[in-house]
Amino acid sequence: MPGAPTTDTLQKLFHPITKATGQAIGDYRMIEEGDRIMVCLSGGKDSYTLLDVLLHLQKRAPVRFEVVAVNLDQGQPGFPKDVLPRYLSELGVPHDILTEDTYSVVKEKIPEGKTTCSLCSRLRRGILYAHARRLGATKIALGHHRDDILETLFMNMFFGARLKAMPPKLQSDDGTNVVIRPLAYVPESQIIAYAGARGFPIIPCNLCGSQENLQRKVVGEMLEGWEREHPGRLNNILRSLTRVTPSHLLDAELYDFASLSVQPAEGDRGFDHEDYPEREFLSGLSELQMLG
Repeated sequence: MPGAPTTDTLQKLFHPITKATGQAIGDYRMIEEGDRIMVCLSGGKDSYTLLDVLLHLQKRAPVRFEVVAVNLDQGQPGFPKDVLPRYLSELGVPHDILTEDTYSVVKEKIPEGKTTCSLCSRLRRGILYAHARRLGATKIALGHHRDDILETLFMNMFFGARLKAMPPKLQSDDGTNVVIRPLAYVPESQIIAYAGARGFPIIPCNLCGSQENLQRKVVGEMLEGWEREHPGRLNNILRSLTRVTPSHLLDAELYDFASLSVQPAEGDRGFDHEDYPEREFLSGLSELQMLG
């Protein structure tokens, strides 16, 4: 087809995504021998990309694991019911399409004009957790990427007064599932480029008529601006989440400040000036290339 991307172009776009995903999977032991992974497929660019990456790694990884794609039709008006079953069947991927009318529940509970995302998400999560148990899935894979994690970090800081992000791996609220985010190191810009080249049959996320979270949008635009002004800054922020020094924060439950003696645990180094690069975020960043 004229204008369609070449195999070489797709590979160039796909390679950094698979490399960063493989790194994250290894760092947090997300996938193990014999895992059955339930991939939650929403019809958006992130989950389509996640599925592509896991199918790619399934053929090359040193461990054997299964992939089952699951989509939840929540009864939104205009939801194209045929898109995902056709796509997954053509791909030859085992899949389940669940149908639960959470849309009516949300519209009944949430006043008109208010965002429905929080309640919708909780209902969706409960249904998917239950289905994972029925499937015997050992892991539930979600398509959140690096930028989602950083947006959540700053949302919690700005509006919740809490230093909390979105973990790459966690035990679910009900204690019966393990949730993984294999795209945790992948910048959204790479996903956008790859998804555009692949031509995924995207299903819009605004079928319910809910307004997007304006606070999250502002935070996202702030992060995008930082990255434009200082390329590499977002990877530095992400990396800082892996290099936490509890004694230099203010959480008395995390670090026992009260019992500190006159013998400082870190000596004079506790007062040393931080050794930042002369040209902050703009040089080299070679150590971070595996993340971006």
